[in-house]
Amino acid sequence: MGVRKVPHFKSDEEAAQFLEQDLSDLDFSQFKPSPFEYHPKAAQLNMRIPEALLDAVKSKAKEQGIPYTRYIRQLLEHDISGR
Repeated sequence: MGVRKVPHFKSDEEAAQFLEQDLSDLDFSQFKPSPFEYHPKAAQLNMRIPEALLDAVKSKAKEQGIPYTRYIRQLLEHDISGR
């Protein structure tokens, strides 16, 4: 028996039933990492930027499958941490 892909579920009940079986033969290459954000976001930032720059940021965020605000936050965190 080969590796299986996770099917699309129509309900939470279908998903729960799927999780009750042996999942060791699943094809894990279909999954992508999903970072968790642990720190609360209490401060706000409001700035004006050229529309073309915002469009470019939104495009890059869409490529990564995340909201553009999270993408901007990741860029800031990356720069500040020196990574």
